[in-house]
Amino acid sequence: MAKDNRITLYDLQLASGATISPFVWATKYAIAHKGFEMDVVPGGFTGIPERTGGKTERLPAIVDDGQWVLDSWLIAEYLDEKYPDRPTLIGDPSVKVCGQMLEQWLWQTAIGPWMTCYLKQYRDRSLPQDHDYVTESRERMFGGQRIEDIIVGREDRLPQIPPKLELMRNTLREYQWFGGESPNYVDYRLLAVFLFLASVADIPALPEDDPLRDWIDRGFDLYGGLGRHPGMSPLFGLPRRENDPEPFVRDPQANGLNKRNTGPQSTAAETARLKGEAAGA
Repeated sequence: MAKDNRITLYDLQLASGATISPFVWATKYAIAHKGFEMDVVPGGFTGIPERTGGKTERLPAIVDDGQWVLDSWLIAEYLDEKYPDRPTLIGDPSVKVCGQMLEQWLWQTAIGPWMTCYLKQYRDRSLPQDHDYVTESRERMFGGQRIEDIIVGREDRLPQIPPKLELMRNTLREYQWFGGESPNYVDYRLLAVFLFLASVADIPALPEDDPLRDWIDRGFDLYGGLGRHPGMSPLFGLPRRENDPEPFVRDPQANGLNKRNTGPQSTAAETARLKGEAAGA
């Protein structure tokens, strides 16, 4: 059992003290979900092996009453196995499979493009001793381009990203959380992307009235405002220019069946639209 109901978490932070790693964010939420308090070991990219006594060069890492556990998914699985009497994070194995698919989709759809827009802030907001590492590693990640060149044109790329998140909006129009009536580890993995985004976004990434705002705000407010670090930036307020695409579908009822099929009456309006008829025909 965790000593004094506390688990030690090795954090990956910016100069502001805000967590930069989405994997660490997900782990913070997993620990809080299980009802534990955290003893946070601060630090940035530099010196991870030294801070952890050579246990790892990647974070997150936790220590639970002397036992080290590495990797964010393994930590969540460990917490479920070790503390089955506390609220479940993953539960059925299918939750992990579907959650990993959604997470990979979100990384490809949004985090990659957002990184090209906020990479300079990612570097500039990091701890001073981390600047060289972030510059060299991220420029290598982007094929040797300079960070200052990678972000060029971001004002044109940013408006292209919100429309691609409609898959999430469609689900959240029907359910309060990806876990259904309450959040689970899938919510935390996806929220972690937006927590990462808020740690580096010097200009808003999403429109002010984005329907995702309700889920994001509720997620950031969980566990006493775990996601409300003062070093985070506002996510909402991206203006729409004349030729920018619509950031989200404003009439979701016009896009496919959105209600349960309980007979012809429940699908009449959609059928009429498909036939090009008036809804009452």
